[in-house]
Amino acid sequence: MSLKEQNEIIANEIATFNARKSLAVAAIIIIAAFILNFFLPEDPADFGVLCTIPALLMIVYIFVTKRIIEALTIGAVVGFIMCSEPGSNVMWAFSESLLNTMMSEDIAWLIIVCGLMGGIISLIERSGGAHAFGQWAAKKAKSEKLALIWTWILGCVIFIDDYLNSMTVGSCMASLTDKHKTPREMLAYVCDSTAAPLCVLVPITTWAVFCGRILTSNGWQEEGASEIGMFIKTIPFNLYAWIAALIVPLVIIGVVPKIGPMKKAYQRVAEGGPLAPPGSEKITILESDKGGESNIPENPKMFNFFIPIIVLVVATIIFDTDMEMGVLATLLVMFVMYMAQNIMPASEFWDIIIKGIQNMILPLMLMVMAFVFADMNETIGFTKWCIESATTVMTPATAPMIIFLVLACTEFITGTNWGMYVIALPIIIPLAMNIGVDMPLAVGACISAGVFGSHICFYSDATVLTSAACGCDNFRHAFTQMPYGIIAAIVSFIGYAIMGFVMA
Repeated sequence: MSLKEQNEIIANEIATFNARKSLAVAAIIIIAAFILNFFLPEDPADFGVLCTIPALLMIVYIFVTKRIIEALTIGAVVGFIMCSEPGSNVMWAFSESLLNTMMSEDIAWLIIVCGLMGGIISLIERSGGAHAFGQWAAKKAKSEKLALIWTWILGCVIFIDDYLNSMTVGSCMASLTDKHKTPREMLAYVCDSTAAPLCVLVPITTWAVFCGRILTSNGWQEEGASEIGMFIKTIPFNLYAWIAALIVPLVIIGVVPKIGPMKKAYQRVAEGGPLAPPGSEKITILESDKGGESNIPENPKMFNFFIPIIVLVVATIIFDTDMEMGVLATLLVMFVMYMAQNIMPASEFWDIIIKGIQNMILPLMLMVMAFVFADMNETIGFTKWCIESATTVMTPATAPMIIFLVLACTEFITGTNWGMYVIALPIIIPLAMNIGVDMPLAVGACISAGVFGSHICFYSDATVLTSAACGCDNFRHAFTQMPYGIIAAIVSFIGYAIMGFVMA
């Protein structure tokens, strides 16, 4: 998308935005929440089905307005109103949640890692490495299918972490797929569907380490087995991850057709429309999308593309799958490489890192508000209520499919896959033990549900970061890949139903 087209879209949004109408809608919602507050039980644990109100409101608001930060904020405020004493200052509760979120180790890690990843991507672009790779890859991938297959293969190789996967693959392959007039929605789908799904199918990833630790700390550890060993037992039962990852090449080669919103994205491009959907300029971290002047050095070298990526992956693995250490090591290597080649002065090196961090501001804001919304949901007891309601109808045969269905829905709403594991697995593990469900199957259903939510949710970390790296509006990205995710979820649900009855 050209700078002129971006400016025209922004000008049109400003011209058509009705501030008074938006203010009136928000005021009505907040007033209604205050009125409802007088009729609610004092203890949020007694809300029952009413705890779903903020989530439902947020989803409706997103589909109607396509404004995700506003939806998350209003949903969180309504939830805090509901669980506050009538007449109390709700803004204190919201402010405290926001402050606690910003002070949490998870958000600090996100800001450091994702911010510096933005810097790494900007440096690779400035060094000419991405340009050189694009020229080389264009000779190898002479069709759209081959370009997307290369994207899928690269995603399979960089399996160590979903953030690392999405941000690296998306930013590196955008220029190649652009040459073949591929909608950015398709690029984002391929990247996203090869990120989190792969991370729960390979035992040496950040997901495996995290989940293995939760499993053993909550009472499921066989004698002599390690944390990773327990996680490995769940891999055959992570059905959604298997199916979602396998659907990608089938979509690329045309066995599974372009359907729904994805088909419309291809029609837009075929009719001469932009590769990126409207609104993408707000979230993209690709300098090539921002309309600035190209500053690529003469005779760009492809090793300025490959070496940083290899260092990033290898260093992350060496430092016990610590991506923060991997990012810092990569920046150190890049500094030495670029100074030795006299590509840029040291002052510009740091300026580009800062610019890359600035490009990550919107994605990081989205993730912060998603964490605040998730904190509200935990306060109001949303996930716990959903799980406890479902357990009343569980049997050893039906438990796997119910676990997957309920947690997939709650994860789609909350958008915090690892946060859901922290809440759900301490409930699912003893429940499976008590009613006699095959443990790897029950845990696999839970992990699969987390992958589904990460994959499909409009504001999950995976969706936001993939959108930023691919230069695609996150609403359109989630909306276009949703049909494929739902197909994988339906097949997974059927698989869990069959396995539940066969293994009961």
